[in-house]
Amino acid sequence: MINIHEKTLQDLEFPTVLKQVSEHCITPLGNEKALNMSPFKTKEDILGALQLTNEYLSSFHNNNRIPNHGFDAINKELLLLRIENTYLEVHSLKKIISISLTTNDIVSFLEKFKDYYPKLNDFASHIEINKTIIEKVDAIVDRFGDIKDNASRLLLELRQRINKVKGKINQSFATALNAYHQLEYLDDIRESVVDNKRVLAVKAMHRRKVKGAIMGGSKTGSIVYIEPETTLQFTRELNNLEYEEKEEVIRILKDLTNVIRPFKTLLEDSQTLLIDLDVIAAKAKYANSMNAVLPEISEDRSLLLKDAYHPLLYLNHLKNKKTTFPQSIDFNQEKRVIVISGPNAGGKSITLKTIGLLQVMLQSGLLIPVHERSKVFIFDRILSDIGDNQSIENHLSTYSYRLKQMNYFLKKCNKNTLFLIDEFGTGSDPELGGALAETFLEEFYHREAYGIITTHYSNLKILANELPYMVNANMLFDEKSLEPLYKLVVGQAGSSFTFEVAQKNGIPFSLINRAKKKIERSKVRFDATIAKLQKERSKLEKTGESLRINEKKKIKEADKLEETNAKIQKKLESYQELYDSNQRLIYLGHKINDLAEKYFENKQKRELMAEFFKIVQIENSKRKKVSVKEKHVIKAKEEQVKQEVEKVVTVIREKKQEAKKNKIEVPKPKPILKIGDRVRMNDGRAIGSIDKIEKNKATVNYGMFTTNVSLEQLELVKTVKK
Repeated sequence: MINIHEKTLQDLEFPTVLKQVSEHCITPLGNEKALNMSPFKTKEDILGALQLTNEYLSSFHNNNRIPNHGFDAINKELLLLRIENTYLEVHSLKKIISISLTTNDIVSFLEKFKDYYPKLNDFASHIEINKTIIEKVDAIVDRFGDIKDNASRLLLELRQRINKVKGKINQSFATALNAYHQLEYLDDIRESVVDNKRVLAVKAMHRRKVKGAIMGGSKTGSIVYIEPETTLQFTRELNNLEYEEKEEVIRILKDLTNVIRPFKTLLEDSQTLLIDLDVIAAKAKYANSMNAVLPEISEDRSLLLKDAYHPLLYLNHLKNKKTTFPQSIDFNQEKRVIVISGPNAGGKSITLKTIGLLQVMLQSGLLIPVHERSKVFIFDRILSDIGDNQSIENHLSTYSYRLKQMNYFLKKCNKNTLFLIDEFGTGSDPELGGALAETFLEEFYHREAYGIITTHYSNLKILANELPYMVNANMLFDEKSLEPLYKLVVGQAGSSFTFEVAQKNGIPFSLINRAKKKIERSKVRFDATIAKLQKERSKLEKTGESLRINEKKKIKEADKLEETNAKIQKKLESYQELYDSNQRLIYLGHKINDLAEKYFENKQKRELMAEFFKIVQIENSKRKKVSVKEKHVIKAKEEQVKQEVEKVVTVIREKKQEAKKNKIEVPKPKPILKIGDRVRMNDGRAIGSIDKIEKNKATVNYGMFTTNVSLEQLELVKTVKK
C-alpha cells in the first residue's frame, strides 16, 4: 500500500500544482475534485490514471478530438429522485437530458475510436447508452421549456377552454371599453394592465358610474383602475381553469419523474464519469502546457530523470519569458543515495524539490516535464524534511523538530522509500550534529532506501565517497564570477566557496585570513581542494560542450557531403547511360559511312541495300518492345539527361573559350600534301583525292567532277598509304 504523508505534499508544494491543474477544469465539480487530488494507493491505480491522461493528451494532436464533456450539476435532482412523491421541474429535466446526451456522445465516441483510446473506452464502458429518458422528456417538454399541449388529453382540453375564455374576456372588455369611452368616463390612456389583467383607466370622478372591481389607482389619484363587471365572471372561470391546468402539469411531471426514478444510478454514474473526464482533461491540458510526457515505468528499481524541469518554476519562467535550467539525475541499485553539496543559491534545494515533486505528480496520475527517454519507478513512501522547520505551536526548535522528523524517518524508511532532506544536520553544534546526521544517513543507507540530501557538512561528503552505493554531487559554479550555472554534476562533492563568496561580497582580505587561521588547516585544504576540483570540472564541462557542438557540426557536414555524393553518383550514372547511347549511334554512323564509301567505289545498289538492311535487323534484335507510356518515360529521362549534359558542356565550352582568349595560340605546322591524299576545302565538307600537284595548285577528284584548288585552301583528311 502506497502512503505519502500530507507534510511531504506541503513541503514539495503539491497543492500549488493541484491549483494550477484545477484551473483547466470546465466544471465546478471537476475543479473541486482536482483540488482534492492525492497520490494513488496502489501501483495499478497509478498506471491506469497515467494511461488515461496520456490518451487524452494524444487527442490534442490527432484528428479525433474527444467530444465536449461540460455539464450542469444534477446533485439537487439526484436528491429529489431519492425522495418518493417528489417531482422534477422543467429546468431540472433539461439538465438531465443534457447530461444524458453528453454521456451518450462520449461513450459512443470512445467505443467507435477504441483503437485510439483503449483505456478511456474501458473507463467509460460501464455506462449504458440510454435514450429512454431523452425520448420521454422530449415527448412532454418542448424546446422552449414548456409542457406540450398534447402531453395529456385533459391538458389539451383545458388549454383549449382557457383560450376560448380568454377570447370571451377580450371581447367583453372591448365592448365595455368602447361603451365607457363614448361616455367619456375614461382617461386618455383608456386602459392598463394590473396583476396580468386588462383594466379600464377610469377618471376618478366617474368611478361610481362604472360597474366592476376596483384593482387600484394611479399615484396622483386621478385614475382608478377597474375591471369591468362583464369580464369578471369570465375571469373567475379562467382562474379555475388555470388552477386545473397547473394541477394537471404537476401530475404529468410526477408521472415523468417516476419514469426517470429507476435511472437514478445511471444518472449518478454519468455525472461521476463526466467529473472524472473533466479532471483527466485538465491533467492533459496541464501536461500540454509544459510539454510533459509519460516516461517508461521501470520494474528494476532504476530511475532516470533526463532534462527534468520543476513544473512551477518552468511555468512561471515561461510566463515571464525567463530561462529554466533542467536537471538530469539517475538512481539504481549501485547509486541509491546522492549527497548534493556546494554554496547556497546554487540550486541544491530546487533540484531536490524537482525530483520529489515530479515523483509525487507521477504517483497522482500527472504527466511530468522530462525527456521522453526518462525512466521512473513507483515508491511506497516519500519522506521529506525541507524548509524552515521551527514549530511555534509545539514550542520546538529547529533541531528538536528535525530530531522528531528523523525518528519518524527511522520508523518508516525501507527499500521502497525515497527520502528528501534539505540542509541535513543543521540546527545543532556542527561537530555533534554532523556526527548524528552521519549516523542517520548510514542507517537509511543500510536499509537500501533511495534518497537525496543537501548539506555543507564535510563528514557527510566523505561518507558518500567511502560507501559504494552513495555518491557525491554538486551544483556547478562559474570559477571566475562565482555565479551559479544551475547544473547538477554527479560524482564529486561541491565546495561551499565560503571564503571566495565572502571576498566577492567585499569582506576585507585581512579578516578572511584571520578566519582561516581560526579553523583547522586540514579543513581549509579539504575545501580548497574541492573548490579546485570543481573549477576544473567547470572547465571540462565547457570544453565538453564545445566538443559536442563541433561534433554536431561535423555530423551535419558529413550528411551534406553524403547527399552531394549521392547526387553526383546519380548524375554519373545518367551520363554513362547517355555516353553508351551516343557511342552506339557513333558506331552506327561509322558503319553507314563505310557503306557510303563502298558504294562510292563500286556503285552496287543491291549490295548497299542488303548491307543496310542487315545492320537494321541487327539493331532491332537488340531492342525490347516497350509500351507507349514507357517510351514517353524513357524519352523524358533522356531529355532530362540531355539538358543536364548540355548545361555541363556549355559551362566547359565557356571555360575553354575563356582559356583560349587568355592563351597565345601557336600555329600548327601545315602538313605537306601529296598525290593520293584525301583532302577537303577549309570551308567545305566534301572529301576528294589529289590526282595531280602543279605550281602550288592541286587537281582534286570528287568522283563526279574534278577541280583545281590552291594548296593553301586544302585541309588534310587522310594521308595516302604507301
